[in-house]
Amino acid sequence: MMLWSGRFKKETDERTNDFNSSIATDSRMYKYDIEGSIAHVTMLASQGIIPVEDRDKIITGLSEIKEDIESGKLIINSAAEDIHTFIEQTLTERIGDAGKKLHTGRSRNDQVALDIRLYLRDECDNTVGLLKKLLDSLTEKGEQNSEVIMPGYTHLQRAQPITFKAHLNAYVEMLKRDISRIEDAKRRMNVSPLGSGALAGTTYPIDRKMTANLLGFDTYTASTLDGVSDRDFCIELASALSIIMVHLSRLSEEIILWCSWEFKFVELDDAFSTGSSIMPQKKNPDITELVRGKSGRVFGDLITLLTVMKGIPLAYNKDMQEDKDAVFDAFDTVKLCLITLVPMIDTMKVVPENMRKAALTGFINATDCADYLVSKGLPFRDAYKATGEIVALCISEEMTLETLPLEKYKTICKLFDNDIYEAINLENCVKKRGMIK
Repeated sequence: MMLWSGRFKKETDERTNDFNSSIATDSRMYKYDIEGSIAHVTMLASQGIIPVEDRDKIITGLSEIKEDIESGKLIINSAAEDIHTFIEQTLTERIGDAGKKLHTGRSRNDQVALDIRLYLRDECDNTVGLLKKLLDSLTEKGEQNSEVIMPGYTHLQRAQPITFKAHLNAYVEMLKRDISRIEDAKRRMNVSPLGSGALAGTTYPIDRKMTANLLGFDTYTASTLDGVSDRDFCIELASALSIIMVHLSRLSEEIILWCSWEFKFVELDDAFSTGSSIMPQKKNPDITELVRGKSGRVFGDLITLLTVMKGIPLAYNKDMQEDKDAVFDAFDTVKLCLITLVPMIDTMKVVPENMRKAALTGFINATDCADYLVSKGLPFRDAYKATGEIVALCISEEMTLETLPLEKYKTICKLFDNDIYEAINLENCVKKRGMIK
């Protein structure tokens, strides 16, 4: 029986029930629903709204339901409308009329808003923990290769010499921002909507501060209408998760390039690669390709939430049932990517000789050559022009800046001397920039 069946004279069509049901999605919130209900009845008894003995029966019953679900003794009924209905009806079946008092002074609107905040609060912590693991993996891999020189790129063209550590540190900084965004969103979300009722609060003398404190919230919502209709936190978290996926996708794209024979800067462990059904030589970076692809899935979750919320009036509307599918999927996808990327990075082999070989071509020390002339007193624009002419000369002579004879340098600018070779040495170039410490 539906919780709202008293108003209706006809049975709900089975197709309506199936379409209306959210149990397949929200069943994962069972322990948060129970946690919120325990706080709610504790407050009701404290305020004298229900008897203490009923509170004790309800809390015992709810605790046993939680234990039975987790042990597998109680299977969540997939035919139930939602997890909130299933738990309340199961409770009433077990303890009788006392269970019917659980919902006093509460609506499913504020109950759902509470449960999703409690659930996402833990999801934030879980995701931050995984981000920190990836951050640590990248940091350690960088430290292991702190003196490995590679070309830095702009426009995917070799630009200036850097270290592999410096390259990975860029992603470390991105992950630090990702962590701060999740933590900031969690802080703004940590406000209890319980007590908002359907939209206008309740006539019972409830204590909203008490339930907020019991559930670890910083405070409770100032507006009851906003309390039940706010899903900004879902959108904000999906946005933060989308930015995480941008970063993971960029990292994945680079690893895909680095794994190719054209680069061969790194080699993935066999345990984190796949092969081809027809080409026996292939070793494919499928994990990173999937991460790159799954970014679109998370972006889609964000767009779903924005679209659901953009045109609905206050307060609660059934459209908002779609919030959970989207935000849960976004968290699930990001966590899956992080769980898989960490051991892949840990076991990834760096090939320093190939990085250095690439760094020796492409004239990535040309800026240092120009800076050398500036140190000799030449204005930068003139030094820039002279260095460009030297690069052109090297190309025509099929040489590099390191192999071009000094007399050739002097045909372009008399300020060149033997110390030019020290100035353009790759190790010196990165040391002068503080990249090798």
